[in-house]
Amino acid sequence: MKNFRFYISLYVTIPFIFAGIAVLSAVVSYQLTRYQLVRGLDPFWPVTSWSLLIVIFSAISGLLIVNMMLKPMRELAKKTEKLRMLKEETGEAPVKEKKDDMERFAEVINHVTELLGQVESRELFPEIIGQSRPMRGIFNQVMKVAPTDSTVLILGETGTGKEVITKGIYNHSLRKDKPFVAINCAAIPAGLLESELFGHEKGAFTGATSRKIGKFEVANRGTIFLDEIGDMPLETQAKVLRVLQDSCFERVGGNQLIEVDVRFIAATNKNLAKMVEAGEFRQDLYFRLNVFPLHMPPLRERKEDIQEMVRFFIKELGRENAVSDEAMQYMIDYDWPGMSGSFKNAIESATVMTKEKIEPNHLPPMIVQTRRKISKTKVVEMDENWSLDDHIKELEKEIIIDTLARTGGVQVKAAELLGISKRSLWHRVKKFEIDVPSIKDGIK
Repeated sequence: MKNFRFYISLYVTIPFIFAGIAVLSAVVSYQLTRYQLVRGLDPFWPVTSWSLLIVIFSAISGLLIVNMMLKPMRELAKKTEKLRMLKEETGEAPVKEKKDDMERFAEVINHVTELLGQVESRELFPEIIGQSRPMRGIFNQVMKVAPTDSTVLILGETGTGKEVITKGIYNHSLRKDKPFVAINCAAIPAGLLESELFGHEKGAFTGATSRKIGKFEVANRGTIFLDEIGDMPLETQAKVLRVLQDSCFERVGGNQLIEVDVRFIAATNKNLAKMVEAGEFRQDLYFRLNVFPLHMPPLRERKEDIQEMVRFFIKELGRENAVSDEAMQYMIDYDWPGMSGSFKNAIESATVMTKEKIEPNHLPPMIVQTRRKISKTKVVEMDENWSLDDHIKELEKEIIIDTLARTGGVQVKAAELLGISKRSLWHRVKKFEIDVPSIKDGIK
């Protein structure tokens, strides 16, 4: 025999319970008042006693219901706080005691949601390093556009992962089992680009000793990726526009119309809108390409990923270096011009400098010098719990470091510039644990 169960929403149950209590209270109060008045008695105390009883009963019922509802959340929060995975993601226990349970639960849910988003990103895009919020926003857009045949235009600085995200679009598309053809428009001379894209017939030009199949034919029923499309010559742009509009073209030197079915993905590190205004890029082609733009954020706009990238590149280089918190902060504060190239070079340089823990003096000078410049502007932005003395000490330390850097680490000259004695400067150097030998090498 089947066991039937009926489930009633809490949105119905809880209002029904308290409405019932209110109705019961009103009915009993009315009956008590009537009973007392009929007998010529004062109804004040019976009604007051009954009302007090109802208040106590309602309060206890409310506490029991709230406790019943919040008990699973309390258990979830307690278990979540113990998860090592969350501690590793945040660098500390993710949840701190708040004024009330609701704030605590909200913080738990935020951490769990953040972690689940990162896990999902790693599973969907394992080839991409970093699951910061800007990148997860990109992943979300990729998952929306990938199953369609819409043209995608990927914009971003050199080294921001445009080609990798293109592979992500292809791998999650309905054409993932069909050809994927990539061509770098900047790497091929203008005179040969048309032949590469559309192919050519035998004898079409000097050296064309046989027919050649172009990239568009190879990519038929699949995806073609036109990297650095901003470097494509204007005359070639017109022919690419025809393929976008009519899905057909002719080989160089040929008159046979060839029809193809390809999905377009283009990428560039240039500002195509400004190029259109300057007459350097066809406006009609730009509008055809700019169906679904994706703006790849540079590393300086997704600094949450830096720690993960540091670990990745150290492992990729076959090293086992640890990284000090101070050195990590230097890399986080640096405004990286691109991403993978300059960042990987900096990590490799640091691992060459030391086989042990990477400290600030092992980092390239450009990173340290930039940090020294911005640190002075950050003094007033530091921890709000700092006292005035803490701010003054930090500012004093930065001034001493900057002066020592200007004098090449010569303390006598630095003391003169600061207007203090050499002994006083020496005491301050010791007090602030300033590494003078490193400053002499141009590194803090």
